[in-house]
Amino acid sequence: MEKKIISTDKAPAAIGPYSQAIEVNGMIFTSGMIPVIPATGEVVEGLENQAKQALSNLKALLKASGSGMDKIVKTTVFIKNMDDFAAINEIYASFFEGAYPSRSCVEVARLPKDVLLEIEAIALK
Repeated sequence: MEKKIISTDKAPAAIGPYSQAIEVNGMIFTSGMIPVIPATGEVVEGLENQAKQALSNLKALLKASGSGMDKIVKTTVFIKNMDDFAAINEIYASFFEGAYPSRSCVEVARLPKDVLLEIEAIALK
């Protein structure tokens, strides 16, 4: 099994000992994307803006891997407050066309940089 490290400056840099994404056997496994502006490292304000930024970062990372949002088969969304579920769903849905990937969504106590959500994905190349 050969692993290929995926990295792009169009998504937030890793802030620990991990890769932005790994490709194995034609599948892309991303790390969690948080709502950080890649160029500045700043966290955007507000739930809707954070959801859009995190998903835009995921989209950019998948593009760098040679994949795309239409090739995602599974996502996991970590949210700070389950009361934000409906608002996040609305923005999440706008990033997909056709069939949605399978998904888990879980509430967590805290996320890196105290953001409101983080999203990771598994996609086909």
